[in-house]
Amino acid sequence: MPHLEIESSLDGLVAGVDEVGRGPLAGPVVAAALIFVTPPCAALAARIDDSKKLTEKCRDAVFAALFETDAVFAVGAASVAEIDRLNILGASLLAMQRALSRLKLCPDWVLVDGNRPPKIPHRVRCVVGGDGISLSIAAASIVAKVVRDRGMTRLDRRWPGYGWASNAGYSTKIHLDALAGLGPTPHHRMGFAPLLSFAQLRSAGELP
Repeated sequence: MPHLEIESSLDGLVAGVDEVGRGPLAGPVVAAALIFVTPPCAALAARIDDSKKLTEKCRDAVFAALFETDAVFAVGAASVAEIDRLNILGASLLAMQRALSRLKLCPDWVLVDGNRPPKIPHRVRCVVGGDGISLSIAAASIVAKVVRDRGMTRLDRRWPGYGWASNAGYSTKIHLDALAGLGPTPHHRMGFAPLLSFAQLRSAGELP
């Protein structure tokens, strides 16, 4: 389970940073940065884990509980256009930069999930598998996941048929079948493999 061991080994305020949404065919990539100004209570800490390991109900409960603590957190995103222009790694790092820039407190250290840090004016440590080790990274992963999933649910109401409320833009059968029948939307990542054929048709003037 994640804990605060890494955070406690560093001096000053430590922000955990994580992103969600690298793999979907549609929607933005979203990152969150989170600082535990004081450690959360044991009951809440025990419920925090890598967002991928938690149910939607658990993630929503932890997300709501974070507002009752003195944790400081912020969210940043990179759009589909930025993903297509920068590639998914570049867009993910941009979303992390934006999340950190929106924090109301300036961290002394930043813990980044993965092995590639964004360009930031902070001391940084990359932690591979950080969302399963660091409590602040795990909490950031929950915030990012909840925010992105809720955004995809809102988009699902505007662009029905692709199942985004349930698949969050990932390549499920419902999503792929809808792409075949309805074609791509402005929220699809045209540089991703399943959409390249649509992108080629669009560039040839055969799709709007």
